[in-house]
Amino acid sequence: MSQSFDASQSLTALEQDNTIIAVIEMSKAKWLVAALVPGLKRQPLKKLDADAPALLKLLQRRRDEAGQAGHTVKRIAVAYEAAGDGFWLARWLRAHGIEAYAIHPSSVPVSREHRRAKTDRLDTELLMRAFLGWLRGEKRHCSMAAIPTLEEEDARRPNRERGTLVGEQTRLINRIKAISPASASAASG
Repeated sequence: MSQSFDASQSLTALEQDNTIIAVIEMSKAKWLVAALVPGLKRQPLKKLDADAPALLKLLQRRRDEAGQAGHTVKRIAVAYEAAGDGFWLARWLRAHGIEAYAIHPSSVPVSREHRRAKTDRLDTELLMRAFLGWLRGEKRHCSMAAIPTLEEEDARRPNRERGTLVGEQTRLINRIKAISPASASAASG
């Protein structure tokens, strides 16, 4: 990658009195944003359309809320689970002066004792707990993915496209095989 990066812990000391900490549970159409805002007792939760400028406005609104509560925000840290092509958001947020991190999904500890409920709200709580631990420098909370540059991500694109095409080819072959015996028995009968 283009820069040295320690995935196991934050290299910047966490000062919660002047830091907004936010996590995003992302889907294709909607994002659920949870935040810890200095000076607010509640932990605001907001569902947005999948829109980066709307996310930026929300983070600025959270900064204003902290200011009204008497806290000057010096740092905004945002994290979300890494996905195939989701690194664009981290690059975009960083270009707008916001720390952005992509959490390795397999590094977030999940209770394996029983089936757990799976909702976006619960996922944001899990991500927040893991991200806070990582920001504090605590070991084994989660690990971050290094954000690739646009050129590095473009270099991966041919392999991703090939994987998609191979999967589509397999799906079509299986469909043809599933239809062939049925049509052969219908023609003979």
